[in-house]
Amino acid sequence: MKGFSIHLSRKEWFLVYTICSGFLLLIYLVFIDIKIQQYIYNNRIVSFPLSVSSLTSYPILTVTESPNISALAAIVIDDDSKAVLFSKNPTLLFSMASTTKIMTALVALSYYKMGDVLTVHSDNVEGVTIGFTKGQRVLLKDLLYAMLLPSANDAALALAQNYPGGESAFVNKMNELARSFHLYNTHFGDAAGLLDDKDYTTPLDLVRLTSIALKNKIFSEVVATKQKIVSDVDGKNNYFINNLNKLLGIYGVNGVKTGYTDGAGQVLVTSKEEKGHTIITVVMASSDRFLDTRKLLSLISGNVNYLSIHP
Repeated sequence: MKGFSIHLSRKEWFLVYTICSGFLLLIYLVFIDIKIQQYIYNNRIVSFPLSVSSLTSYPILTVTESPNISALAAIVIDDDSKAVLFSKNPTLLFSMASTTKIMTALVALSYYKMGDVLTVHSDNVEGVTIGFTKGQRVLLKDLLYAMLLPSANDAALALAQNYPGGESAFVNKMNELARSFHLYNTHFGDAAGLLDDKDYTTPLDLVRLTSIALKNKIFSEVVATKQKIVSDVDGKNNYFINNLNKLLGIYGVNGVKTGYTDGAGQVLVTSKEEKGHTIITVVMASSDRFLDTRKLLSLISGNVNYLSIHP
């Protein structure tokens, strides 16, 4: 076989060199962009609204280990700085189950007053209920406790059905608030969190929503409550309720909300105090949400140094 050779002029060689160099540069830039995106998502850079002038310290996690958790996704943030201390698939979409009720509570608190009396319109409600019957009149305050402690779906539905325009208008307001909070990967289909294909979010969005919700004094007080007696306004029916969050009151945990459906798996949003700072954790699609959360809290406990920031 005869040899094969290419004869190019100096100008043609320069053109080939330029094209090849440009191609290699493009590949390199794409590689760098991918690495930057991975760094943003996996190395704790998160875009949160933050007033730098009010920030006096910044948290640094002193350990690099990754706890073995069953949850398919999780995130841990320091709420003051909004710094992410740990994350696992923080931007993937998952069904949120009853953690939907965090937004349900915010919409209710934005419209109703604590002394408002609401009427129960439906008593044939799917899933967990407290046992309200059609026609019962209940204070907003008691509906909030019923919804956020034992996660009663009949309480969530009552909040939505008494809203001007009914349940559909209430859910529209939930999605409107999500957009106003810049939770662009979050969507709500109902007020209780029963619709797995329509109630979805990411761990990052859910931790942002929780951060906002905890700024509401009424919300934070309710989710920190272990037990409560609620009743209708006539006082004929009393309900002794317990918070489903088994971690509440231990490890410094003071909230926030459980969630579960077959589609979503186990979901848990938790807040705790650590060295005077609020830590918020989210686990989604977990097979043991309380164990996973304990592992994350152990990761944080005693392993965060707060560096002073001087203006």
